[in-house]
Amino acid sequence: DSTLLPQFSSFKNFRRHLLVLKSFSFIAFLIFTSVVSLICFSPGEIVVNEVNFVRKCINAEGSQDDLWGKLICTNFKVSFIPQDAPLKQLSHLLFGEHDIPLTCLEQVVTVNDTKGKKKVLGSNKKLKFNPTELILYSKDLRIIRFCFDQAGPESAKKVCLAIAHYSHPADLQLLFGFEYQGRRYHECKGERVKGATPRGGIHTPIFDRPSDWDREIKRTGASEWRVCAINEGYAISSSLPEYAVVPVSLADQDLKNYSVFFLDNRIPLWCWNHPNGSALVRMANICDPLQQRKIEQKIFTAITKSHPQRCDVIKLDLDKFLPNIQDIQAAFVKIRQICVIDAFEESEERWLSSIENSRWIEHVRAFLKFSADVIFHLDGNNISVVLQEEEDRDLNCVVSSLAQLMLDPHYRSIIGFQSLVQKEWVMAGHRFLDRCNHLNKSDKEESPLFMLFLDCVWQMMNQYPAAFEFTEAYLTVLSDSMWIPLFSTFLFNSSKQRAQYFMDFAKNKAIPQGEDHVVYFPPVWNWSQQFSNKDLTLFNNPMYVGKGAACVQNGEVKTFKRTKKTYSSTLRGTPASLRNGVKDSEDTLPRRGSLVSELKSLTPVKDESPSERFYREWFARPVDQHGLLIPLLMPSHMALWKLFFLRWVSEACISGGGPITTYHKLSQLVDEIDMLQSQLRQYKGPSPSTPLSSPCGPPSDQRRMYFKASSHHDPATPPDFLTSTFPFTPRGNLCRRSLQGTPISKFLNGARIWLSTETLANDTV
Repeated sequence: DSTLLPQFSSFKNFRRHLLVLKSFSFIAFLIFTSVVSLICFSPGEIVVNEVNFVRKCINAEGSQDDLWGKLICTNFKVSFIPQDAPLKQLSHLLFGEHDIPLTCLEQVVTVNDTKGKKKVLGSNKKLKFNPTELILYSKDLRIIRFCFDQAGPESAKKVCLAIAHYSHPADLQLLFGFEYQGRRYHECKGERVKGATPRGGIHTPIFDRPSDWDREIKRTGASEWRVCAINEGYAISSSLPEYAVVPVSLADQDLKNYSVFFLDNRIPLWCWNHPNGSALVRMANICDPLQQRKIEQKIFTAITKSHPQRCDVIKLDLDKFLPNIQDIQAAFVKIRQICVIDAFEESEERWLSSIENSRWIEHVRAFLKFSADVIFHLDGNNISVVLQEEEDRDLNCVVSSLAQLMLDPHYRSIIGFQSLVQKEWVMAGHRFLDRCNHLNKSDKEESPLFMLFLDCVWQMMNQYPAAFEFTEAYLTVLSDSMWIPLFSTFLFNSSKQRAQYFMDFAKNKAIPQGEDHVVYFPPVWNWSQQFSNKDLTLFNNPMYVGKGAACVQNGEVKTFKRTKKTYSSTLRGTPASLRNGVKDSEDTLPRRGSLVSELKSLTPVKDESPSERFYREWFARPVDQHGLLIPLLMPSHMALWKLFFLRWVSEACISGGGPITTYHKLSQLVDEIDMLQSQLRQYKGPSPSTPLSSPCGPPSDQRRMYFKASSHHDPATPPDFLTSTFPFTPRGNLCRRSLQGTPISKFLNGARIWLSTETLANDTV
């Protein structure tokens, strides 16, 4: 019984009492102390240090719920192996429930209660006292506490120093991913058949080949644009990809001549083409002010020529209108402090207003609003837009991605969204290594730009839940994957840096020359490395109305079809009576008609600007899930992303409640529809191209919903394990004092974040 352990002051006394207590199973004790031998390690993973009889704190108010076990530091992660392991909800193939990757650690803090000492450990720092407690602050907002009151003091000290050392690697090549992928490549060589699964079976375009860009040009109808290879071998710019899309009218030599005037020689990059011919382009600053007007005129003239109507080009300077990376980092630190670190009782009547004062949600709204302005110019004014930022590697990534997400339904599918991230973040040279601070070298360069983008995406999903193929669980898992150093997506600052490291990596690991780097060091989009097929179905949104989604019309099962023109805001094919998945007023979002009324009352029609008229007319029409989406942008429409910010907070965990209950019912309903359709096809007989299906529907492991259709014998209530934080559990992931009746309970019941009556009265679109 683990509750007996604290009664013994030493291991010697423990053994003596163990012989006396016949009811205690000695065999179980041996299994407990040797449990590390049963752990399944990843290829290349080794144990660096370990300590027994460690107590993981579950609740700071008492130790009755604490877990006893072994704390292990490997070259990949920190593992805690409890004596009695609880059942996991989301089974990660790389981590146990109590594991945390070393790259996810932000601070390693040791405490000695008897001496009143506390120290933050770094890579080369010494520890002069024996720690009685270890606190791990993680980048995914967990706070994990371990107590060493029954552990050997020297062993506890060594494991703390090992965790601090391995969480601060001196070089990128020391990250575990390089060892892991090298071992994995050779171990799986026999399973791969050359040419059988191109690019390791990954369907997401990587945009490191001209063919990926060619397909994107054809998909968007950008006939006046071409793939350019002047940066092949990174001959022009170290931060641009080898291949980019440029206007047909610009010759390669002209681009080479112009590149020297741009910061880091970054020539303007094509992002996307509207069906009306307008283009979205991103650009760095021009270094020489004397040459700025001349170079811009030449670039803009080429963009104008690419437009069928030769329409003008507008340049939008993001540095002037949006918060900088330091502002975004400061806001994130504040909201993390409020949601995770501070006890709720310490901000008793100010919790909700503190969320507002952090300015995080204000920044999210600012980026969404700016992106909506880009939409107005592209879709409403039919003119091309050039997004300008000093280096074109931070704010431009957010705005260009959001604009395309609003305009193009392809990017609202899982594969499309992943290709968007790959194109506008990874290949465009976002500094993931510096912004994520993987090497813990410079806090000044750290900024959660990608996290802010995901929050913006969630805001749109929250307002238009039927328009996205993926779920908020997918977005949360994607954010967590930034801290797993096994995938190439979030490890590097640029394509050139990635290529250089891959060259050395392939040479050191004896990987044949010419082997595809996607095979030997895959991106994060190979989700089968992290989750089982069943768990991956949690990414699927049952409400999604996408291409090929089924509907019933006149008693027949049909599928939705969209044409190229449905990108345009001028076409709306859905009856006004169908909400198409737009959330109604029950979620504090006003009905579309009420928003139009507010717009009319705020601005008379005769005085409204072209952009106001564009938004008013758009909101007056029913939403087309396959067309343009514009988020509601008043402050009261912005919400806190609860699953991300509050998933480890036990006070926020609602048993049998939250959005997961709706997801559970909808998944069962969709699964039942899928089963009925399968049986209907079986009844009508298979077509030549359709294989014969089972009378009972597809096998369970091939069905696309996580929750399967219930039978008549199943209970009507949701399963007991469903909570508002599903598929995550706060147990042991955030140890702090708990207090009932705090403002968070009001928030969870739907209270607005923006409490100020003055703020609400001054709501503007």
